Amino acid sequence: MANKDAAFGMRPVGTLSGQNNMMTNEYFIADNEASSMFQGDPVIQQASNTGFIDIGATGSESNLGVLNGVLIDSHPSTKKPTFQNFYEQTNITSGSIRAFVYDDPYMKFEIQGDTGTNSDVTDRHEVADYVNMGTESANGISAAELDMSDLAATDGSLKIVGFSTDPENNELGAAHMNYIVIFNEHNFKKEL
Repeated sequence: MANKDAAFGMRPVGTLSGQNNMMTNEYFIADNEASSMFQGDPVIQQASNTGFIDIGATGSESNLGVLNGVLIDSHPSTKKPTFQNFYEQTNITSGSIRAFVYDDPYMKFEIQGDTGTNSDVTDRHEVADYVNMGTESANGISAAELDMSDLAATDGSLKIVGFSTDPENNELGAAHMNYIVIFNEHNFKKEL
């Protein structure tokens, strides 16, 4: 049976230590930031090192974590605090745009592989980059996927540490399989 093609970005599923700490930490998005960011998108520290975050980029070595949602202190249209699971360009007149990020460098995430070369059990502990950041799959959910054409022994943003038990997406060797990954390149740890 073929795997279901339905990208969902990166979903937290636990940590390598086995502790169930699914905590997010607060960061900020610059006012009027042009990049869209959706729940499940990898995020990075802005290149200008301003203290703000931005959408992750393929091959990024400065991964900060995965976006869970944002709080706009005073939304321009309602003038009220607004929580949403995505960010699209917003020009606020007061307050800030707070981003909640899963930033534990040892947190495990489930992510779907793209249509590239497909993995089998021997590819556990291989690394790859992610693709399709800043695109929405549905309802503010990321369409980011693991770039299977980029699978290698070293030099990739994400490391495969396991395989999904999702009955619709666990067929080894078939396109769109779901993987369990951790960040290989992360701001808070040395590259593995």
